Amino acid sequence: MFGFSSRFIRLKRRWFERSLARTYQTLSSASVDDLWRTLVNLADVSWHPLLESTNVPRGLVVKPGLIYQAVTRMIPIPIQIFVERVRPGELLSVRVLVLPGLEEQVTYQIKSTVCGACVSYSVNLRGWLSPLLWSIIRPFAARVASELVQATEQAVAGNLKPTKPGCLDF
Repeated sequence: MFGFSSRFIRLKRRWFERSLARTYQTLSSASVDDLWRTLVNLADVSWHPLLESTNVPRGLVVKPGLIYQAVTRMIPIPIQIFVERVRPGELLSVRVLVLPGLEEQVTYQIKSTVCGACVSYSVNLRGWLSPLLWSIIRPFAARVASELVQATEQAVAGNLKPTKPGCLDF
């Protein structure tokens, strides 16, 4: 009898400890530095399809251990975001604390390639509420990397000023 109950508890625990992970990648013609500047500007998340706003003051440097609040776009609830790891110009890893029974880890990675820069957005959901949340955020999570690239490329294109034609320009 004792062996049966321990197996049942193990199966039940395994069912509750679901984990969903997905990675999305996008290529960009913008430089790694421009992408990094857009990503770590936590005060401006207008490009992010899941976040509406944050309580981070402008100019704050992202460091591990930083905890800030954000408001989601779909359901306007405040969530806590904890910065876990930062490698300047390369990696930003945060943990999103939404509800008890749900843990979300998000990792942004930027790499320089021959064709430009590659932005990688990884989502890892754990907990018994993860299937429910994943069904809600999946279409938005698929757009995060591409929205970051578009916002950066538009900002870079907006900063380029037309120059006067020189004497050798035809």
